[in-house]
Amino acid sequence: MRARIDKVAYRPVGILLGMAAGVAAGALFRRVWQFTAGDGEAPDATDEDRGWGEILAAAALQGAIFAVVRAAVDRGGAVGVRRLTGRWPD
Repeated sequence: MRARIDKVAYRPVGILLGMAAGVAAGALFRRVWQFTAGDGEAPDATDEDRGWGEILAAAALQGAIFAVVRAAVDRGGAVGVRRLTGRWPD
């Protein structure tokens, strides 16, 4: 029963952390794209003026950055919950 309560209590924290991770990953991706490509904007998949290689490279980079930031934020949130409660969130 306690595990179920802990899971429900952690859910809003997880949602907020997920939103923060998305914002942080988007900002980080924009900075990395500007640095690597020299462009102000990453290409859209439907951008007619950009080639397949550039679009797929941007998508792969964005996905990798998002996954790493999300994992770091999730792990940090779980460690923080353990420090506060003494239990690892499930």
